[in-house]
Amino acid sequence: MPHIYFDNAASSWPKPPEVAEAMIACMEEAGANPGRGSHSMAVRASRIVFEARTLVAKLFGIRNPNDIVFTSNATAALNLAIKGFVRQGDHVICTSMEHNSVRRPLEYLRRTRGVQITYLQADKQGKISMDEAAAAFQPETTLFVCSHSSNLLGTIQPIAEFAELCRHNGVKLLVDAAQTAGTVPINVAEEGIDMLAFPGHKGLLGPQGTGGLYISPEIDLEPILHGGTGSQSEEVDQPSVRPDRYEAGTPNTVGIAGLAAGIKFIMKETVEQIHRKEWELTQLMMEGLRNISGLRILGPDLGEDKTGIVSFVVENADASEIAFQLDREYRIAVRAGFHCTPLGHETAGTTATGAVRASVGYYSTVEQVECLIKAMEEICRGYKNQGKEKN
Repeated sequence: MPHIYFDNAASSWPKPPEVAEAMIACMEEAGANPGRGSHSMAVRASRIVFEARTLVAKLFGIRNPNDIVFTSNATAALNLAIKGFVRQGDHVICTSMEHNSVRRPLEYLRRTRGVQITYLQADKQGKISMDEAAAAFQPETTLFVCSHSSNLLGTIQPIAEFAELCRHNGVKLLVDAAQTAGTVPINVAEEGIDMLAFPGHKGLLGPQGTGGLYISPEIDLEPILHGGTGSQSEEVDQPSVRPDRYEAGTPNTVGIAGLAAGIKFIMKETVEQIHRKEWELTQLMMEGLRNISGLRILGPDLGEDKTGIVSFVVENADASEIAFQLDREYRIAVRAGFHCTPLGHETAGTTATGAVRASVGYYSTVEQVECLIKAMEEICRGYKNQGKEKN
């Protein structure tokens, strides 16, 4: 296990102790199937799931907890939102910073349903022009999909401004909160978000295999998963009642119990305090890395608001090799490569090289950041010396 963990954008680690405790308690005391029985253990399991749903609603400013659907991850939530909403011949707007969890479902619908897609081109810092966004709407536009924050650059998009454009054009807004849920304040009602996809295992500090989708009561998605729900079992069709309509099959009750514990921890610490701490650590990291010869930091400049991501490239070095050295020689875990966002790398100009991504989390420390800076100073010095020898 690495001594220093800077891969929180992929999955947060470590988790608060309360998360594992809640999962063990659920397995030992509420191991029945929620919503599928009236005995006491099934009732306890149902209460665990409902409490988690209520906590998610409170965290994101959602009026009705039943408008929240639990999924196995944000990818499943995005697929449900996109495939369940977009119809034959629709036009969809998204950005060049989207994750493959958005791009691949959309491209699938382009091939199978004749859907038109406009990718708004971000600048090198990952920012979208509001004028270009406003000009992209067409009569056939039904959906605007936007990553709240880039998983490559950490750029935070102006969701409320996008929502206003969508309202003006009668278009629904789907927000991918994979990098912001739990670390950046989100209020669905105030910001005008129609659908919000979120993972449980990143900023919400829950276990892997958890996530969810908020669906506005004005939207009726076509379910992409059909089966038993514990309700309206005598009907041949999927139930119309929420959240059962979108939650076929046995849920991950143990994981949801852990997710609830993670959210309680976040509410105690507050999202605002967590965001501030992560931002300060990224600023410290950027200050140290930007002075290293041959290293270039991607994304927003020092001092600008962003999530806890610092991506960089090293001159004449392969990103995967840098990550390998950090892991094996310095016991520092980072992510290298293309981060499931090829369009993002085209935007950043790193398609040929990929990038190294260091992402801080709640448990990251100043000392750990300083260790990464020192390690990169030594690594870059080694590459520079190799270049001199070749010459």
